Amino acid sequence: MALASTESVSTSTSTSYDFGPAVGLSCRECGALYDLGPNFACIECFGPLEVAYPWSTGRELAADQVGEALRARIESGPGSIWRYAPLLPVPADVATKPNLAPGWTKLVKADNLAKELGLRSLHVKDDSGNPTHSFKDRVVAIALEAARTFGFHTLSCSSTGNLAGAVTAAAARAGLDACVFIPAGLEEAKIVMASVYGKRLVAIEGTYDDVNRFCSELIGDPIGEKWGFVNVNLRPYYAEGSKTLAYEIAEQLGWRLPDNVVIPVASGSQLTKIDKGFQELIKLGLVEEKPYRIFGAQAAGCAPVSAAFKAGHDVVRPVRPDTIAKSLAIGNPADGPYVLDIARRTGGAVEDVTDEEIVDAVHLLARTEGIFAETAGGVTVGVLRKLVADGRIDPDAETVVLNTGDGLKTLDAVSAGARPTATIRPSLDAYRAAFPDNS
Repeated sequence: MALASTESVSTSTSTSYDFGPAVGLSCRECGALYDLGPNFACIECFGPLEVAYPWSTGRELAADQVGEALRARIESGPGSIWRYAPLLPVPADVATKPNLAPGWTKLVKADNLAKELGLRSLHVKDDSGNPTHSFKDRVVAIALEAARTFGFHTLSCSSTGNLAGAVTAAAARAGLDACVFIPAGLEEAKIVMASVYGKRLVAIEGTYDDVNRFCSELIGDPIGEKWGFVNVNLRPYYAEGSKTLAYEIAEQLGWRLPDNVVIPVASGSQLTKIDKGFQELIKLGLVEEKPYRIFGAQAAGCAPVSAAFKAGHDVVRPVRPDTIAKSLAIGNPADGPYVLDIARRTGGAVEDVTDEEIVDAVHLLARTEGIFAETAGGVTVGVLRKLVADGRIDPDAETVVLNTGDGLKTLDAVSAGARPTATIRPSLDAYRAAFPDNS
């Protein structure tokens, strides 16, 4: 049901759904407001919908919903994304339900990498520590709650790999059925991980964009009735999970915002929601307002947003992906135009790196900080190195770079040349012969 204006939205909405503080869905293009429901596109202009809250609709908030009181409430919460339940479209008791409880991953102070790159202060937000070893557990956790609320019996998605594993694991934990769809050419480790939870895993001959189109057709077919596609008909709720990265970065820095953040771009949703999270923290008085710059990172083999940024275009032209960074291989990114807006508004940029630079950056992060990133992490670190070398990131500013997944999922990308330093007999003489200077 479409609502006429911001003032039309009531806190309880016309439905009985319990989405905590959420008060409706709003169109990111025309601003039309709707009741909460399993909808993802505006019927007025076909723009994407996102979750609206009292603070985004100009409502006056109670004293315990802002500032120090809200901060204390968050800090007393569990060590997962559910500490931020007062800011998410979930019921207050969400933490008590069977779920993977993702989040509260490490913010690693990366002094060795900072020294290598010539930076004063650098942190790595390492989301490989999530239950299925990628940031996708955050977004799926929110979508799972939405699926439960709407009475869906099956979780589904189109995926470049990490999301498939997060959906099948979350469904297994929650006792739901699952059927996920992936491009047939994914990395073997991601296929194994997604299938181990005993759910349906369907490989589609084609790219991710082909898979996504197929899932959109399924939603309109009786086959897809009562299916919650986490990144299609549940997308407004799903996308909100990425805000928790912004919340955690700020809280782990002592309730302040960094100067720069480097974020990988696939669909672009994660980057836009981290910006939304920072803006919410400012509005709610949880951090002091200050300028921050957001940088998007893509692989050169799938860099439509980077190409548009460099050309000064507002339209992102689709491409056919050809890169080892398969988790970022979305040739027609839904949120690409919004990524351009945010990069330009904050004074950031969108840059890309070659496959060779990605592999080199994976090795660099592992060698300096002991963090084995998947190829998407190589993209962000590679782009960070490029931005610093080009003088587009101030070496004295505080920077956070994201690693969104575990390198064990993309072993093929870095396996060339990965051999023992030496193979010797188990004797001291053999060791001395192999390493005469013991170095």
